[in-house]
Amino acid sequence: MRIWTKPISIEILTGIHVDTAVQRLGIEFIEVGDDFIRARVPVNGHTKQPYGLLHGGVSVVLAETLGSCGAAYCCPEGQRAVGLDINANHLRGATAGWVSGTTRPVHIGRSTQVWQIDMQDDQGRPTCVSRITMAVLAA
Repeated sequence: MRIWTKPISIEILTGIHVDTAVQRLGIEFIEVGDDFIRARVPVNGHTKQPYGLLHGGVSVVLAETLGSCGAAYCCPEGQRAVGLDINANHLRGATAGWVSGTTRPVHIGRSTQVWQIDMQDDQGRPTCVSRITMAVLAA
């Protein structure tokens, strides 16, 4: 079942992130399904920490971007979603290639939403799992 309440596409999501941290980090939206959004981030000199691994904060930026977009595009008209809480469990380091993330809703309520974000490396191995709670507010 399609959960989006407003038009959503890769092009729309890319367009709203021009000149933001998302664009600066090289995050790319790659798929929008009926109940999920997928994006990826490169593992390179702009996104690594000193040990050569993808910076944990970059994984959280990817997670928050995906969860926030999911919440924003399934809010009822005249409402908006803002982040309340996010957590992340880093499972495996990535040293090259891309890390992709997929978000799906756990709960879509009138006043809160909870989104799960699962991240993996190019080999399909889990790198990070995250969950974000969003508050739904009147515009």
